[in-house]
Amino acid sequence: MTQHVSDVMTTDLMTVEPQTSVTAVAEMMRDEDIGAVLVTEGDRLRGLVTDRDLVVRSVAAGHDPGSTTVVDACSDEMITVSPGDDLDRAVAVMREHAVRRVPVVDRQQHPVGLVSLGDLAIERDPGSALGDISAAGPNT
Repeated sequence: MTQHVSDVMTTDLMTVEPQTSVTAVAEMMRDEDIGAVLVTEGDRLRGLVTDRDLVVRSVAAGHDPGSTTVVDACSDEMITVSPGDDLDRAVAVMREHAVRRVPVVDRQQHPVGLVSLGDLAIERDPGSALGDISAAGPNT
């Protein structure tokens, strides 16, 4: 039986507008214990920002996180999958683009989910080290 992205994606999405400060996004990530936030403009996907993006593209670059906006730190090349794509496609996209998270969008390009390497590991190989780690509860 073919599994689809919709079978494993996270649907509880955290989104921010492009002009949100890096500080506000970092606080959201901390408070929600997440590593990625979707950047949306209205109901359209504009980008994806990860905790690593904040560090590398903002903090390490010497930018003031209070006045730097998330659009300056987010990935601007949008790689997406759809809910109906099979998991093999999601894996191929992650491998091809060397990413760990991919936004899931509907036909109108509205974000409906997020699929991560951890989601795939839990589904495909729950006994693996990555599957084990990904299934663990949050660090406090």
